[in-house]
Amino acid sequence: MRLTSGQPKGSAEVERSLYGQFARVAMAFASPVRVALVEVLCQGERSVSSLAQEVGAGLKNTSAQLRELQLAGLVAPRRNGRNVYYRLADEDVCHFLAALRDLTRHRLPEVDSLIRQHFEVLPEMEPMPREVLLARLRTGSVLVLDVRPREEYLAGHIPQARSVPLAELESFLATLTPEVEIVAYCRGPYCVLAPQAVEACRLRGLTARRLDGGLPEWRLAGLPVTVGTEEAA
Repeated sequence: MRLTSGQPKGSAEVERSLYGQFARVAMAFASPVRVALVEVLCQGERSVSSLAQEVGAGLKNTSAQLRELQLAGLVAPRRNGRNVYYRLADEDVCHFLAALRDLTRHRLPEVDSLIRQHFEVLPEMEPMPREVLLARLRTGSVLVLDVRPREEYLAGHIPQARSVPLAELESFLATLTPEVEIVAYCRGPYCVLAPQAVEACRLRGLTARRLDGGLPEWRLAGLPVTVGTEEAA
């Protein structure tokens, strides 16, 4: 929208007001802690204390950052006794975060270099496309591991996925036979949990790949998600 000579008087003020509100939402992401909080909340609702531990910030600082996100209309709180829980306002927030990640990678060479170095360094680390995994799930020819914290798994996971947080992975892998093919996923395309899980699998001689993206990207693609149940062994 641009001001032209044919616009009524006061249009410039309206434009400035709108641009100010656009900037308000953009500024809500102008903090690494707030970006991290949004990424965790894309997995599901979390308590303030859990979020503070997850992003490595103090409780007071985390609460302050969540209030900034709330003022921008991006998150919503819920009180349960003494505990306060936060969730995303809606899925549009996850869409915005995904778009921000893509734009940043395309516009900042150092970001693209960092991603290539840590996530695309080995050919075997090439992620499995979502549609390929969906087809493999239908034939039962793959074991899917969700290596996020269990509370995130319970908030929503890929159907048939097993919950195996990274701390439990080694003992779980010891129960598997070499012919099992594994696909691991975590929070998103730049989450380090899945690549670490794939590396641990390969060190044990197992065939493993990571999923392209994580649970949020799977959900945003309109693919099925299971909530609140543990998959049987």
